[in-house]
Amino acid sequence: MRIALDTNVLAYAEGINDAERRDVVLDMLGRLPGESVVVPVQVLGELFNVLTRKAGRSRHAARDAVIGWRDAFATVDTTPEIMLAAADLAADPQLGIWDSVIVAAASNAGCRLLLSEDMGDGCTWGGVTVTDPFAAKRHDLLEALMAGEG
Repeated sequence: MRIALDTNVLAYAEGINDAERRDVVLDMLGRLPGESVVVPVQVLGELFNVLTRKAGRSRHAARDAVIGWRDAFATVDTTPEIMLAAADLAADPQLGIWDSVIVAAASNAGCRLLLSEDMGDGCTWGGVTVTDPFAAKRHDLLEALMAGEG
């Protein structure tokens, strides 16, 4: 089973906003099989912006972080097909185009879950279920994968 990561998960892992959530994300990522984790390229671009604008990191430091995440996990590119699927998804007013790109990329990569705290926990599209990794009760598939059962 594959899962995708949203920008906020990587931002927390980088220590942005909340040390407790950073620890939760780092523990979770350490328990997931690396080959099961996918990072949409859109997420890497958004992370660069968060690191430079919100966290005040230099562009070089943000670039190094992006490269580190790219090297740590498989990535999925934003292809023309993914962009068209995202446009279809964004026709629903609940998701903006860039979040839709992330969901469409996760679907294209065969992910079952997309870890995000701000995209609507439980929303499913194209076989991908958005789940909040910080919820009091984590999604059963995420728990199974973290336990080595996925």
